[in-house]
Amino acid sequence: MQSPLDELARSIRERRAILFVGAGVSMSVGLPSWQVLIEHMAKELQLDPERIGGRDANYQTIAEYYRLKLGSMESLRDWMKRHWQVSREKVAASAIHSLIVSLDVPIIYTTNYDRNLEVAFEIHGRDYVKVANARDVARVTPETTEIVKFHGDFDDETSLVLAETDYFERLSFDSPLDVKFRSDALRRTVLFIGYSMSDMNIRLLLHRLWSTWHRSGYESERPVSFIFMPNPNPVQEAVLSRWGITVLSEEKNDPGEALQVFLSKLKDRAQQSSVPSVPDRR
Repeated sequence: MQSPLDELARSIRERRAILFVGAGVSMSVGLPSWQVLIEHMAKELQLDPERIGGRDANYQTIAEYYRLKLGSMESLRDWMKRHWQVSREKVAASAIHSLIVSLDVPIIYTTNYDRNLEVAFEIHGRDYVKVANARDVARVTPETTEIVKFHGDFDDETSLVLAETDYFERLSFDSPLDVKFRSDALRRTVLFIGYSMSDMNIRLLLHRLWSTWHRSGYESERPVSFIFMPNPNPVQEAVLSRWGITVLSEEKNDPGEALQVFLSKLKDRAQQSSVPSVPDRR
């Protein structure tokens, strides 16, 4: 019987897996935290950070207030576009980004707004197509890796999922990108990396993925899905297992180091086979 890592590696090798990439991957190369965003919005709105919750403040709610007060998110988007990036040299030196590219998965979803994944593909000479809205979906080709900006892209302000209302509207899971994700996830193994399990948005996404299969009556046919956590957590493992998600982990003190070790092992396992890969991009 295959180990979970070997099962995932086989899906990677046969191009039946997709990645879902979270903020932890971008923070590994020095991207600002949500707290930095909160402090910037508070300063621009002339708010006392302590009066709006201090370190417990919710960036989505403050972003909602920002839009109410200023009428749009354009100024905030421009600030984030300038600051939510790192140099190409840092991306080039990132073992995590290099490993992501080398896994050669056909589709990468990300809730990150930055261009680090796109830059990594450019640095390593790999073609990709960015998908941030319904128009972009029509540009997808089977031969090129898709980088799906699930929470939007700085080049399209209307695509950003940042304020509280944006998140609430996405809870219906009926936008073009939601429909696309359901289609992709129904027939592929999904690996989630770079996420905190305290993020209720990703937890809801995982639950909805399970619920879709559960209601279908064909749950036993569902491709296995995985999530990487830096350290084992028996509570999370039990809850996520109920939703059909297998937790994989590495016992390292540094989350970035743990993810790098995991991706390196996954790459090695995916390449350890005499069975030729199947060139199926879709």
